[in-house]
Amino acid sequence: MVRVRERLRAVFGEPRMRPHGHPLAELVLTVLSQSTNDRNRDVAYLRLRERLPSWEAVRDAPVAEVEEAIRPGGISKVKSQRIQAILRAISADPRDPAHELSLDWMADAALDESRDYLIRLPGVGRKTAACVLLFSYGLHEVPVDTHVSRVGTRLHLLRPGAGFAELHDQMLALTPPGQELELHVNMLRHGRRTCHARAPACDECALARMCPSRGLFAAAQARPRARSAQPRGSTAKAMTA
Repeated sequence: MVRVRERLRAVFGEPRMRPHGHPLAELVLTVLSQSTNDRNRDVAYLRLRERLPSWEAVRDAPVAEVEEAIRPGGISKVKSQRIQAILRAISADPRDPAHELSLDWMADAALDESRDYLIRLPGVGRKTAACVLLFSYGLHEVPVDTHVSRVGTRLHLLRPGAGFAELHDQMLALTPPGQELELHVNMLRHGRRTCHARAPACDECALARMCPSRGLFAAAQARPRARSAQPRGSTAKAMTA
């Protein structure tokens, strides 16, 4: 893993993103990110915050209003219902303060307590929980999305066919404390730009020499590199509002 980190850092640099301390915003943003790209996710999030400025307003609005606000993010009918179900579940928990809808208690909670709480919320899985804990508080969690999973599996760091809970446990065990953000972001970038799902650009890959799967894709033609948005870049200001 040390060699992987060093090679990816040489290509992509070391990500600099401080924990923003807004777990509820991160939770909603991650729900909106499902099955869409960063740009559409960000547009949906900003529209939701503009039209319904408080989380209580999002929770209590007619579902059609939430659905319309987040439409640019895709599958808005499902996501609007899920977001409201999550907010209602948070409101029903005794740790939610009476004066506002909040997950700020996580700042002083044990990692396991916060993780277990999140994955019990409606429609929240291990990846979403990991995003909240890493990006909000910089805790020892590594979100494993399809890109990170694909890169890790092809490098034989992660077990092929493993479920997402196992993948997260494996990735966490491989990641030294303090390197969670860097490995997640740079493996994600590598998966988007080089280690594509169908035709990875192995002849351009910085990890080719250490990749046991390279021979499987020897005949694949390299594809032009596509620039991807900086994860959670354009929503930073809105999330702190």
